Amino acid sequence: MEHIRDSDGSSSSSHQNLKSTAKWATSLESLLEDPEGVKRFREFLKKEFSEENVLFWLACEEFKKMEDKKQMQEKAKEIYMTFLSNKASSQVNVEGQSRLNEKILEEPHPLMFQKLQDQIFNLMKYDSYSRFLKSDLFLKHKRTEEEEEETSDAQTAAKRASRIYNT
Repeated sequence: MEHIRDSDGSSSSSHQNLKSTAKWATSLESLLEDPEGVKRFREFLKKEFSEENVLFWLACEEFKKMEDKKQMQEKAKEIYMTFLSNKASSQVNVEGQSRLNEKILEEPHPLMFQKLQDQIFNLMKYDSYSRFLKSDLFLKHKRTEEEEEETSDAQTAAKRASRIYNT
């Protein structure tokens, strides 16, 4: 009897994870809190040639959590060189990026990129994110989830039926 409860328990826990697309659709914040959501969003942005936006946002999030000054200096420089300098390989399109000069990189503080990060967040929120929710990539993932849920519901019903008849 114990065995059945285990398999039921696991099916109900995977049941909660299934609806990640529903969570992603509630807000960009929810999407960015979910590693799988970030992965799918990045795939989408890559197709739109704007993946640098989410990469910049993620780099800023990581930067804000740093406490070691030396690490902060390195990360600040990396963020600047990758996303903000004129020669940046993945330049993000933010206002006032030219005003962020390299001197600020010597004395980094956790919120030094906050304004720029907010700009990029809003750009993603009001532009890419709404397109992502209508994209094939998102809708296909959502369909897969719904199919898995139907399958798991059928399995649960079958388990219940077999339990009823086996008592």
